[in-house]
Amino acid sequence: MAEAPGVSTVWLTLRNRNFRNYAMGNFASQMGVWVQRIAVQWLTWELTHSPTWLGIIAFADVFPNVVIAPLAGALADRVDRLQAMRIYISLSACLLTAMAALVLSDAITKELLLALVLVNGVVMAFYSPVRLSIIPALVDRELLTSAISFSSVTFNIGRVGGPALAGLIILQWGVGQAFVFTAVADVAFILTLCLIRLVATREKREPRSLRHIPAEIMDGFRYARKHPGIGPLLVILMATTVLLRPFNDLFAGFADDVFGRGALGLAWLTSMLGVGAFTASVFLTRRAGIDGLTGLMVASMAVFAIALVGFTATDIFWFACACTAIAGFAMTTIGVAEQSLLQASVDDAMRGRILSLYTLIGRGFPSIGALIMGYAASFVGLRWPVLGGAVACLVFWLWARRRQGRMAAVLETPPKTG
Repeated sequence: MAEAPGVSTVWLTLRNRNFRNYAMGNFASQMGVWVQRIAVQWLTWELTHSPTWLGIIAFADVFPNVVIAPLAGALADRVDRLQAMRIYISLSACLLTAMAALVLSDAITKELLLALVLVNGVVMAFYSPVRLSIIPALVDRELLTSAISFSSVTFNIGRVGGPALAGLIILQWGVGQAFVFTAVADVAFILTLCLIRLVATREKREPRSLRHIPAEIMDGFRYARKHPGIGPLLVILMATTVLLRPFNDLFAGFADDVFGRGALGLAWLTSMLGVGAFTASVFLTRRAGIDGLTGLMVASMAVFAIALVGFTATDIFWFACACTAIAGFAMTTIGVAEQSLLQASVDDAMRGRILSLYTLIGRGFPSIGALIMGYAASFVGLRWPVLGGAVACLVFWLWARRRQGRMAAVLETPPKTG
């Protein structure tokens, strides 16, 4: 019996030795990342019992990624990306080992924790564009969407399993052992990265003085702005991250004030978002090639926005859960499609810089949206800001729909080289 095309695509992706090694290490790393996040949050609370300090530590983790992203992208286009990944993960493992040692010796303070989280955030800011840039070097173009989707599956498994594992480790052995686990997970990733053997890049990078970096950063911005596909794609990314994605940051308020379900309602909404995201990731791993991804991305914008209209318009909790699952599916579909199209269409010499913009928008803009929606909700209630974001995004959808054909013609065609 012949294999179904989707199953064949997944099988071909996992048969690739380089990607298989990367996927195994990335799985360990993602579990470690989520264990680390919970451990840092719990340790902060143990040290301070202060919501303000929880916010300060969370800000220290994200802020470097937003500020350093353009510089990190320019450097990613200069270096051996595989070697850079090994170095950055090794630095992170050292920092996490230091955290574990300080916790286990009762020498940790909130100031030391803040410093270590901030430095690790800087390391991860340089690591992010390199990690994203390396996937096209691991698989052929026709398997790119499947590989990115598989990475999304890994992320969503980590998002669900990591916090649960962190809770178990902290409960049974203490928060210090959670940091030990994360450091060991990083070491496992480093070992799998050492098993990867890449073919030499077609384009030889000439060494350039560091004084050229500011100009190279500006070249990245100009390239994105002038590119007929990447420019509009980044506009779509900005619209969805500011207008749609922040709704899950308001789940606690919706669960308690709107639906009257308390903490259990928050757990249900969060879980249903994860179910939708995981389902989309699995669905997209079965896709071969990138043909049609532009249309799928644009259609998912409308689905996401309409799901949020339903979410805000109902008083029926289980209908809201269904809308949340649909929103999670559409959100992940947009994310995977955007990254696949960027990876497939960008000139390799610009890959790090463009993916650093993707990271900057993807991580920074939801925080801006959440801040705006949260502030507005204090005056008009929770429903109206989310509904307003959904309606505004439908206007952006009409804009994107008119450009869909032109975008697809560029984004779904390999970039010209030479």
